[in-house]
Amino acid sequence: MATFGFQVIRSIFSVAEHFAPRLSGRAAFALFCRTADPNRVSGKEASMIADAAAFMAEARHHCLTTNYGRVTAHDFRPAAEGAPRALVIHGWGSRTEHMRRVVESLRDEGFRVISLDLPGHGASSGRYLNMAVAVAAVHATAQWLGPFQAVVGHSFGGAVAVNAAAGSVRGFDPISAQRLVLIASPSSMPALFEDFGRFLKLGPRTQTALAERVQVVAGRPLEDYVAATQLRELGIPTLVVHAPDDKEISFENARQFEDAGRHVRLMRAPGRGHRRILADGEVTAAVAAFAAEPAARANAA
Repeated sequence: MATFGFQVIRSIFSVAEHFAPRLSGRAAFALFCRTADPNRVSGKEASMIADAAAFMAEARHHCLTTNYGRVTAHDFRPAAEGAPRALVIHGWGSRTEHMRRVVESLRDEGFRVISLDLPGHGASSGRYLNMAVAVAAVHATAQWLGPFQAVVGHSFGGAVAVNAAAGSVRGFDPISAQRLVLIASPSSMPALFEDFGRFLKLGPRTQTALAERVQVVAGRPLEDYVAATQLRELGIPTLVVHAPDDKEISFENARQFEDAGRHVRLMRAPGRGHRRILADGEVTAAVAAFAAEPAARANAA
């Protein structure tokens, strides 16, 4: 059931649909991009952050600047020099601490792991995030701390990984990645926008104006941001890990990724849900093993 606040917001959008649909679309896009205050966390979240304090203390913390603000990349280095590098990208409403088991498994496999806090999350600044802002953060991280043998993303972070590798945002070249890992990730940004529109009960003209903002901000129309299609065109060896019981990002997204081609490998993780999947030892071990595979083997799989 929607809160009273969202009921009011829906009423405002309903009125604006008839009198100012373009302005309504801009407002809907701003709301879509708004992140929660990273300094206001629940008791459970605060406990998780405290439990991960020693883990985070092992990293070097790099402050990087983009046109959208300051982002923090956490650099977890292995004992060996010259280790291959992996980039880890968390999902919406998350932070590096939630990716702890993934980072640890990659380090155990010999990787130097760079874990990025997306804008508006964790130690990074801002309260605004969209694909263009996220790709800018990844691009800055790759410039200073890359190149990366593997890029691992969870949920929205997986979509960001694909778009950064595809160079889909105006002004940013593709980042170099020999393989991708997408954990519980959405395969279609247009579908997410449609879900958002249904949630707010946007009218058709407002929904169209909302979609048009994507081209203004990112340089391409919304329909170009279908990660499954981008993955087909990229041809990068990719591991897709998804739980059939995921209630936030449906398993159909994983099937769409799998259909992108033989370079995509699907791992089903029943019973792991959308967030528990990140702490599952079998999943994180498979992620690290795939990231470390020689290129020829990954391509042949």
